Amino acid sequence: MSQDTSTPRTRYGMTDEEIAGHPTVYREDLFRGKVVLVSGAAGGIGRATAALFARLGATLELCGRDPDKLAQLAEALGGYGVPVHTTSLTIRDPDQVGGLIAAVWERHGRLDVQVNSAGGQFAQYALDFAPKGWNAVIDTNLNGTWYMMQHAALRWRDEGTGGNIINIVAVISRGLPGMAHTAAARAGVVGLSKTVATEWAHLGVRVNCIAPGTIETPAFRQYPDEGRATLYKANPLRRAGHVMDMAQACVYLAAETGDFITGELLHVDGGQQNFGDPWPAGRPDYLAE
Repeated sequence: MSQDTSTPRTRYGMTDEEIAGHPTVYREDLFRGKVVLVSGAAGGIGRATAALFARLGATLELCGRDPDKLAQLAEALGGYGVPVHTTSLTIRDPDQVGGLIAAVWERHGRLDVQVNSAGGQFAQYALDFAPKGWNAVIDTNLNGTWYMMQHAALRWRDEGTGGNIINIVAVISRGLPGMAHTAAARAGVVGLSKTVATEWAHLGVRVNCIAPGTIETPAFRQYPDEGRATLYKANPLRRAGHVMDMAQACVYLAAETGDFITGELLHVDGGQQNFGDPWPAGRPDYLAE
């Protein structure tokens, strides 16, 4: 299954209808009675992950920066018949994150799964980074993820209950040319997750990461044409993945299937880590084929 990149596209990713109709091996009531918090839920991987947990009966807590997009998402998920609550915030602010975690417990008396999908980056070579751009990516992708993790774990500790954290990172084992800022931040999250998975195991808290390869989302529009074309050739399958590949991986780690998995980095990348690298900013002239 290859992707034709020669014809301009008007849409990237899956529609809500396609996500809803995509087959899954998981039973419909798998997460009934469980509360799942998804950050960065309004688009791309976060949106599909929220939808799949809704299909499986979870009560959803969704957060992101854009209240209008969150409202549209809540409406789209209404057909699943599960409670959905949205919160507009920035995960860069630890006080806002702490308030969110406290509010989740006030509303539901529990939190079972936290999926940290929020993040952001832009394609640019490292020598061109301005301090503002560098700090924005590090603050969101590393610090924001940490605030979410720590506040959830503190509450699980205080309440004497276990929990499950899943962090969406990136394929960084061979570096990520054209996005060094997110490579640095995501590598930090991986190292952090492996560390606290050991520190928090006695609390019944599991912590894992999922590294998506080139998963086709609307964010593909942000890259230049020459960079976008490489995203479909960065793995031996010679195609991009779709958001439900990631959503089902999240469910795998959150469900009983993942009960003996912690401190792990799961690659969902079509073999990208063993094959090649995308060039989201475009392949430089000195490496031209």
